[in-house]
Parts: sequence; C-alpha cells; structure tokens
Amino acid sequence: MTTKSPAILVIEDDKQIRRFLKVGLESNGYFYLETPLGKEGLSMVVSQHPDVVILDLGLPDLDGLDFLKEIREWSRVPIIVLTARDREKDKIDALDEGADDYLTKPFGIGELLARVRVALRHLKASDDRQESVFENGILRLDPVKRQVFLGDKEVHLTPIEYKILLFLAKHADKVVTQRQLLKEVWGPSYKDFGGNLRVHMHQLRHKLEENPARPKWLFNEPGVGYRFKLENSP
Repeated sequence: MTTKSPAILVIEDDKQIRRFLKVGLESNGYFYLETPLGKEGLSMVVSQHPDVVILDLGLPDLDGLDFLKEIREWSRVPIIVLTARDREKDKIDALDEGADDYLTKPFGIGELLARVRVALRHLKASDDRQESVFENGILRLDPVKRQVFLGDKEVHLTPIEYKILLFLAKHADKVVTQRQLLKEVWGPSYKDFGGNLRVHMHQLRHKLEENPARPKWLFNEPGVGYRFKLENSP
C-alpha cells in the first residue's frame, strides 16, 4: 500500500452499508478497505495494516466480540464498533473486549467521521503518552516523577487517585469501562471495589476540575464507565 491517506478497514456484511461507507470515507480522503467476513478481517489487519477498523458485531462467520478477543491478543489498532445491537450490555461487552468506540445503527456519516478522527488522534498520541509527560490544557502529568500539575501548582493525589488518572490519560478520548479501571487499579479483587471507584473519581474531580459539577476532563459515561476528554475533542 503506497497511499499516505489513513487506511480504514470496514468489516461489515451489509453491502448497502459498505457502499455508503465507501463513498463517505473516500470523499473525505481516507483509503478504504472492506470485507464482509470477520476471519478475512483478521488477515487484512495483518496484511494491510489499517489505521482504524470499523467493525460490525453481527458477522456471518465470526461474532464481533470473538473478533475483538482475538485481535486484542496481538494488535492495538483502534476499533470502532458499528452495529444494530443497542443494549447497554452489548456496548459494555464490546468496550470490555477492547473496542475503542461504539456507534449504533442507524447512524450519520458526520458522527462516524468525527469518531474516526478521534481514533486517529488517539492512535497518534497513545505511544507518546506511555512514559512521556502528558499535557492537556493546564493539566500536566509526569509518569516518571509521578507528579500532577495544574498550571504551576502541583496537585497531591493519593496513590489510587494517581493510578486512576494515569490509566485514563493513557486512554484519553476512549471510553474506559468500570471493569477495566477496577482491574487495572485493584487487580484480581476488583469486584469488591466498585463503590471505592466512584468515591475516588469524585475526589479526583474536586482536585482537578474547576467546576466538578461541569467537568472539562473527567466525564462519566452512565452505566458504562469513564472518559478522559482531550481539549478540543468533539
């Protein structure tokens, strides 16, 4: 592949939706790839190296959740789930298995394109955030020194608060489920700490947000989890 345009792989068995996405993505400068099959999609991630995958959960040969489980064993390519399954549990399951975002059908091409742009920004920034200083407006987080600043003022966080913030910052602009956060912070005993997570998020907002009731960064995704929003994100 010689194109410098971001490559988007669509794994969707509905021909009309694929045709609609092809027009919408190519007209906005993206290199379009497609397949109706999950197993072929896995092979194309290896051979074509797409920048973003748009994944339907109801595939004829492989359930989308099984696709997510398999691909997350070896790839961190951003995946946007695009599906008719609209139950809250379906959304949580997909995000828990490694999806970066979730959009239900019917959908507008404008919203999908916005989510693709977010996924590409997250891809570009994620490697740099692993050990380098993370900055989001006046908020600065230094993983090496384990320090957090608002402007020039250091904010003192508890070890648990720091671990929560660091994990959210590493996955900025992505919905992180409660289970993912609990497993990261509390390990195998995470099921016993759901109430603690809510308390710590409340404390983090009061330490970091100018108005905790109207946060700029730390957002609750009701029934799902949390999102650390980068400034200027949609």
